[in-house]
Amino acid sequence: MSQELPKAYDPSTIEQRWAEYWVKEHLFDVPTPETTHDSAKKFTILLPPPNVTGRLHMGHMLNQAEMDILTRWHRMRGETSLWVPGTDHAGIATQMMVERQLKEEGKNRKDLGRSAFVEKVWAWREVYGGAILDQMKRLGASVDWSREYFTMDDRLSPAVNEAFVRLYEQGLIYRGAYIVNWDPSIQTAVSDLEVEHEERLGKLYHIRYPLADGSGSIVIATTRPETMLGDVAVAVNPTDERYKHLVGKTLILPLVGREIPILADDWAKPEFGTGAVKVTPAHDANDFAIGQRHNLPNLTILDETAHVLLPGSPYHGLDRYEARERIIADLTAQNLLVEIKDHTNSIGLSQRTGVVIEPRLSQQWFLAVNKTPNTGGDSIAAKAIAAVAQGHIKFTPDQYRKTYDEWMKNIYDWCISRQLWWGHRIPAWHCKGCAGITVSRTTPTTCGNCNSADITQETDVLDTWFSSGLLPFTVFGWPNPDPDTGMPDLTPDLATFYPTQLLVTGFDILFFWVARMIMLGTHFMLDVPMPDGSPRTLADAVPFREVYIHGLVRDADRQKMSKTKGNVINPIDIIERFGTDAVRFTLASMASPGTDIAFSEARTEGYRAFANKIWNAARFLFMNIENAKTAGYNTTINPGGPSFAQFAKGGLSSEARPSSPALHETLALPTDTPLETRWIFDRLSAVSSVVERALADYRFDEAANAIYQFFWGEFCDWYLELVKLRLNFTEGAEKNAITALTLASLVGVFEAALRLLSPFMPFLTEEIWHALYEGKPPAKSIALTRYPQATDFPADPIAASAMQTLQELIVTVRGLRKELGVPEKEPAPIVIHANNRIVALTDANQDVLAKMARVQAVEFASEPLTGTNARSTADFDVAVLYERQIDIPAERERLTKDLAKYEKGLAAADKQLSNEAFTAKAPAHIIEGLRKQSTETRILYDKTKAALDALGN
Repeated sequence: MSQELPKAYDPSTIEQRWAEYWVKEHLFDVPTPETTHDSAKKFTILLPPPNVTGRLHMGHMLNQAEMDILTRWHRMRGETSLWVPGTDHAGIATQMMVERQLKEEGKNRKDLGRSAFVEKVWAWREVYGGAILDQMKRLGASVDWSREYFTMDDRLSPAVNEAFVRLYEQGLIYRGAYIVNWDPSIQTAVSDLEVEHEERLGKLYHIRYPLADGSGSIVIATTRPETMLGDVAVAVNPTDERYKHLVGKTLILPLVGREIPILADDWAKPEFGTGAVKVTPAHDANDFAIGQRHNLPNLTILDETAHVLLPGSPYHGLDRYEARERIIADLTAQNLLVEIKDHTNSIGLSQRTGVVIEPRLSQQWFLAVNKTPNTGGDSIAAKAIAAVAQGHIKFTPDQYRKTYDEWMKNIYDWCISRQLWWGHRIPAWHCKGCAGITVSRTTPTTCGNCNSADITQETDVLDTWFSSGLLPFTVFGWPNPDPDTGMPDLTPDLATFYPTQLLVTGFDILFFWVARMIMLGTHFMLDVPMPDGSPRTLADAVPFREVYIHGLVRDADRQKMSKTKGNVINPIDIIERFGTDAVRFTLASMASPGTDIAFSEARTEGYRAFANKIWNAARFLFMNIENAKTAGYNTTINPGGPSFAQFAKGGLSSEARPSSPALHETLALPTDTPLETRWIFDRLSAVSSVVERALADYRFDEAANAIYQFFWGEFCDWYLELVKLRLNFTEGAEKNAITALTLASLVGVFEAALRLLSPFMPFLTEEIWHALYEGKPPAKSIALTRYPQATDFPADPIAASAMQTLQELIVTVRGLRKELGVPEKEPAPIVIHANNRIVALTDANQDVLAKMARVQAVEFASEPLTGTNARSTADFDVAVLYERQIDIPAERERLTKDLAKYEKGLAAADKQLSNEAFTAKAPAHIIEGLRKQSTETRILYDKTKAALDALGN
């Protein structure tokens, strides 16, 4: 590559090229370590596996941008940084996708049979399953692609089997009939977490149930009259005086004619409806509990598709809502419908299909999370609760720790089975002879109980979250059984990379995935020894040390994105318009713990302009390097060499690994270094410190904004303009040390700033960085160089203070010139009244004032300056000498407003400083700051009052 950059910055011409380069060169691959005792610091992070059916959305992009920024930052800090990518087989979503495809062909999965259908899903996955990972590559995610996993690949499937069998052997997995959330569309159980509740206006039906002895009736209230076909009792509260005398009697179930008992149970609430409730144990979770307490039968009256399943009944075969209408009509005809009231109800909807969930009694497999294993030790839930309570896992924001804790302490047994064909098939076999169940790591040929060969495998598959909950250790080779004991043992990867350091995810999967990983990790990894052979404690069994929960990406009006609202933003469309770097920087600039992001295209357009600003700065720099070459200056850019290298240190040798950064010493500047150069290095040191702290606290917004202000405001708007005074390569100009020093400093600061920006804008910085080294960089990528540290650059508070004063003077003069109407290009003299330090500073930098504020000459006054052409600050008075009539009333109005502002400031400061309770508790630097502010405000007040008095009435 040469130093020449195209005139126009066009991200479309560079981003794809670098994305392909990073993957092709395996730049971010981390090989399995040769020793598990490597002392190098590690940073390991897992990608929350997107569904194999997925496409990139803005939530994905925020999540992956944050992970990539952090991984690149840690890598550039010299840590062995491993980001593991992969996809989830997404049982429900993938099966739905393929079934939809079959439907278009006029077929269904039952036509194919299970084996052929699963083969078709695998074929579908080969064609479409990598789309979202291809998009990640396009976005430049710095993951180790050599470690890419799929939750049903040949490495992970055996581990999932092993986990199930171990839990079963420990007495923690059982099979039983329980009420589950049933999705009639895909005909499978779904977890509570996969049910979304929505408030809807419905009806409350009051129905009369006649007493069997003909002595009267009871009126019950229900929102689902179709389920009355499965009623086995009516319950009343034992304290309800209205019904005490009826407990023990029987009723005739309307439309069915079956006798059912009246029983007393605390679940019945006298204040709800009529106080009497129908009991349908097979179709309601609370009714199921009542049935368990009173030993009632379970009568299932709806099939898997929510159609009535009662052969011989007039309602048999009807959809649940059709049955409801027919039942209401028949009850009305028999004068058993008392009334219908409007009633707002919380309806459970399947997250996957959107259909109304049907509570249904079903045989399912469960993981007992609160049960003590038969091998001893705490329950799965207890260990997961303790891991967070004891501080082994930290949540950011901290509020989610409490949310996690409350959910875990009220957790139910986990239904881990799904009635699907796509997924990890449960390794259990049912015997037709003895009805026993054989659970095995390998396919058995006979029943483990009676040795019958007439066995068939369980048709259910495991919940997708079961396999993904194992990922933090299965991706590193668990279980790796010891040949002697059969117990899980360490692999080099597991010894090195477990626990991972961080999980970055959204709140929506806090319970789906985060809690599952903590439960399974702390349970299984406690059995795996440490690298030195010692037993593993809970502190080292956790799957990650920290969990960072980011917010949602909303639209510009802060509305949640949804297809229904039509406000979904496709990140690929935005990227094609503005470039990946601009979109990443937009998300980073708005991302902080606990806050959602209102994504704005206008803001993205602004950061596209920011990238263009940097591009133009690079072109300016390269132009001056070429001018220097022509003038005979040494322009070798070679870290470790004698010229620009001393200011552009930090690159690794081409042979060095990212985990072994080159030694770095703080730069020492010559004593005659110009003020602006000493200042920019001080600012570079300061901003490096700010970014370091911000990223450590996941304040992406603070880090991005600090870099933005430095690169655009301080480097481009100030430093680049000032160095033009020092760079003189015109024909006949003699080479001089200041020109050489300035150019070297300019290159060094720019190169360091590129490295500072690199995790946020990897494509732009890679392109310019390679061009800077003319195709011979010290490493294959800027991502493999050292991240700037505050100690790399000389802090110079004296230069920083002087430059701040000089900038304030320039800005004040510019403002005065504008108010006085001085033509933009016309120089004008100024007069300054200040202390000796500022007088000396001004005198030494008249060339700077001339360039930056069009100052023709500087005079110094011994007395304070007043008048309409003067302005005052706490440090100086300045007047622009320009003959123009001033609008005295307007000037008086301005000064009056300023005086009122200063009076208010003084009153506020005095109130705080005179408050003994405040001054006793406030830190010393706060008190000192207030006193300094009060002193400066008093000076401004006095000067403004004098200027106002000088105007007269």
